[in-house]
Amino acid sequence: MESPRHPISFANDVAPVLTKAGCNTGVCHAKAGGGQNGFQLSLLGFEPAEDYEHVVREARGRRISLAAPEQSLLLLKASGQVPHGGGVRLEKDSAGYRQLRDWIAAGALYGGDEAPELASIQVQPERGLLNQGATQQLVAVAHYSDGTSRNVTDLALYETNDVAMIEASESGVVHAQHLPGNAAVMVRYQGKVAVYTAAIPMGAAIDQVPESNNFVDDHVFNNLKTLGIPPSPVCDDATFLRRVTLDIAGRLPTEAESRAFLANDDDRRRDQVIDELLKSPEYADYFANKWTSLLKNRRDDKSDITSNFAFHAWLRDSLLANRPYDQIVRELLAATGTVMGNPPVAWYKRVKEPKEQIEDVAQLFLGVRMQCAQCHHHPFERWSQDDYYSLVAFFSKVGRKPTGVRGEDQIFHQRGVAGEKNPKTGETLLPAALGDSVGEIPAGEDPRLRLADWMSSTENPFFAKALVNRYWKHFFSRGLIEPEDDIRDTNPPTNPELLASIEKHFVDSGYDLKELVRVITRSHAYQLSAVPNEHNIADRQNYSRFYPKRLQAEVMLDSIDGLTGARTDFANLPVGTKAVALPDNSYNKSSPFLRVFGRPESTSVCECERVQSASLAQSLHFINAADIKSKLAFKGGRAERLAAAKDVTHQDRVNELYMAAYSRAPDDEEESTAVAYLSEPRMTADKKPISEVDATRENLQDLLWALINTKEFLFNH
Repeated sequence: MESPRHPISFANDVAPVLTKAGCNTGVCHAKAGGGQNGFQLSLLGFEPAEDYEHVVREARGRRISLAAPEQSLLLLKASGQVPHGGGVRLEKDSAGYRQLRDWIAAGALYGGDEAPELASIQVQPERGLLNQGATQQLVAVAHYSDGTSRNVTDLALYETNDVAMIEASESGVVHAQHLPGNAAVMVRYQGKVAVYTAAIPMGAAIDQVPESNNFVDDHVFNNLKTLGIPPSPVCDDATFLRRVTLDIAGRLPTEAESRAFLANDDDRRRDQVIDELLKSPEYADYFANKWTSLLKNRRDDKSDITSNFAFHAWLRDSLLANRPYDQIVRELLAATGTVMGNPPVAWYKRVKEPKEQIEDVAQLFLGVRMQCAQCHHHPFERWSQDDYYSLVAFFSKVGRKPTGVRGEDQIFHQRGVAGEKNPKTGETLLPAALGDSVGEIPAGEDPRLRLADWMSSTENPFFAKALVNRYWKHFFSRGLIEPEDDIRDTNPPTNPELLASIEKHFVDSGYDLKELVRVITRSHAYQLSAVPNEHNIADRQNYSRFYPKRLQAEVMLDSIDGLTGARTDFANLPVGTKAVALPDNSYNKSSPFLRVFGRPESTSVCECERVQSASLAQSLHFINAADIKSKLAFKGGRAERLAAAKDVTHQDRVNELYMAAYSRAPDDEEESTAVAYLSEPRMTADKKPISEVDATRENLQDLLWALINTKEFLFNH
């Protein structure tokens, strides 16, 4: 029911007008952005009591004129009657202008005691099927603590999660663009949010889809049927083998592995390959490389060597042994002692302050970005400063004292009641986990253990979801929630049913990381061809085809070494150590290749630190970098070995190169072109012919260089 009119309330009637007009945004008068010309308001009106003081009483009340409301500076500037850097924000004949004028005329009271509090906001409809080019009027309804409701459509703010798919006007009219998929509109009013989600179908006829291998396929293909987006067919065996080996083990299949797999006629050969890869040490190397970077295992000083190696080895061994994910996280969060006795302690060497610790833990393990809530209410979420400092309280009793080893501290739990002061209110807050109570924590109990208990609970809404979404992105190039570490109500997944099912499977498996990888890679959704059809070429969020991704710097370096038969040596590591097995970031300094191709420096928990985009520097590196040339001409490398091999035809040489680079044989045109090039004679600088072996070796080097520069080699597809 529509609420009866209460006396005008600043919080319920005035602050929303200022928010709708954009007065309290970061570029205008929001305190978080500095506040233009000394007039500071809370970001998006989250603190109405403070805003009332600034509007009515600050600067001797110069912004309000009770005797002549229309002469109030607040109205004169907002309506453009006097110069205003922000331009006209409220027209004189607008409802917002009249609301402010009437409020001032009524005495500019706060009206706090008698005014009901906003309990929630609802958007109608909440979901819908919206054809391309169609529009939908949203209705925002505010529900108050006294049981009444109010239509606030004109005062709510609307923001889409993908402007290429759907647009929203200031009045709540959404317009579907011409890209099929799932999109959302965030509706915000007075610190409360609601979300409208729309499925925008393509509407193409789907005659058939690949057979489902598991529940992942059921959800992916059902979504594609709803949207009318026909999927690409399942990829061929050679493509699958190369793809899954790169994604699980971070390397190319060997020539022998490719030939054996392509000759295998067992119906379960793909599942068998997945299982073998998950047993391999390369799996542990590759995913340890991923996690140590996110956990900031960087070397800032020579004294870091021991702790970095120990931390990397602990994580790698945990992955190889397939220890449950919740157990790994628990050991990390609650680590005590010294690095030599307990390697997870090394994390506390890199992340020393409680604020940084909870921000990293929340973003990495819960998919929640808490940084904004340190200073003000999160603009896109329900988290407040109290939520932030209640989370900090879990780490408030982490103590450290020096040891006999330079640069190494002993981590321990300081006895006492954990708590953290909110600097704004002065209140000391007890540990609480994102709105959930963890109970009273005795002085002798380490609060971090309670945090770990809460995180690993089967009822936790963030922990498993964050990991599942992160791994889904690893294999599919795009998370079900994107960015992968920004999980919130206002950023819904593109396929909620799929995310819920795979999250449940992960929890039911006992947080088994290998089983998660297994269920993803066994699906036909993962095994679809990267070649688009006429209908799914523009699809980037529904997994109707495989989305090619460029090889990571370490994988690319190892792949070039594998193809050329070369070797990259790293200081203080055994000969033959692969780039994906490097324990920390320090090796970037000595490797121009790793720097140019974007290996992260382990300074952030965001995977965005890894540079995956192409650049001119990378192209130039392939053209004339000394390390690329040396790998092509590596003594004892593939070019030299094949050139010197007797009773080997050029067709054999070409076939081996293609099998090593692409896990497939060359087609007829590729073979004839490559054989013709290998057969060309070579001349010295003074025009004298060189030996056939030397000519073949140089031609093989050129052919290897050409293969390395192809997209088929540089991308996982």
